Amino acid sequence: MRFDLTDLNLFIQVADSGSITAGAERCHLSLASASARIRGMEETLGTPLLQRGRRGVTPTPAGRALLHHAQTIAAQVQHLRGDLGQYAQGLKGHIRLLGNTAALSEFLPEALAAFLAAHPQVDVDVEERLSHHIVEAIAAGLGDVGIIADSVDPGELETLPFREDRLVLVCSRRHGLAGSETVNFADTLDWEWVGLTPGSALPDFLAAHGARIGRQPRYRVRLGNFDALCRMVEAGVGVGIVPVTAARRYARSMDLAVVPLADAWASRQLRLCCRRLEALPPYARQLVEHLRQAPPPAI
Repeated sequence: MRFDLTDLNLFIQVADSGSITAGAERCHLSLASASARIRGMEETLGTPLLQRGRRGVTPTPAGRALLHHAQTIAAQVQHLRGDLGQYAQGLKGHIRLLGNTAALSEFLPEALAAFLAAHPQVDVDVEERLSHHIVEAIAAGLGDVGIIADSVDPGELETLPFREDRLVLVCSRRHGLAGSETVNFADTLDWEWVGLTPGSALPDFLAAHGARIGRQPRYRVRLGNFDALCRMVEAGVGVGIVPVTAARRYARSMDLAVVPLADAWASRQLRLCCRRLEALPPYARQLVEHLRQAPPPAI
């Protein structure tokens, strides 16, 4: 049995993404090369590792067994890199960080940039996911560190406080909700919305709360970032819901009204999570400590 680390990492990424194409992209391999590696592993073992379907691939029982051992080996390699990094100047460390929309857009950029500047030997892959998906991925060994909302159950993961995240409504100052002291989420659904593109964690989070009351936002337009969203809101296209840090930042230069959401779930505590802090490679523990100590962004 001859599997190299590239084979094992590829299989982890394919299983996590549910796609050979996406797994190949994550590993910087061509689709042909990735497919050949997967086939080679299956031929070596004499059994299928992936169940292939119209919507992607899922591990077979043999694939799940391989995935478990591949994740264990990948974790051990990261520990090896961490332990030897203090001696070998050229050795690189790698961290996979998962976060929700607010964490990645509002609280990470400056803090993570400072960490990377201070640790040139460390690379960080950042991926956006819903908080409950982050818990599942970290628990399964598909990420090192996550940032989740305290509204989800972290299970057996170790968690540490990170930031407060409050969601607010933004609308044009000419809008009918502009003078409100607070607004219920349900009442915002009477109006047309401007939102983020599908696949972002925030609209999925809001859709879940809409499903609980049997209603969904009516989007006029969906955009890729908070800046574009707020510009559309300023122009009167619709209302939007964004983190308070983004709302107040853009309100300084745009004609926006910021209205707090009255719903209890709109005020969330973000928490760092990992399987066990002491089990992380040294550079991953350093990232966690850096994020905890970094000053919050000015509002």
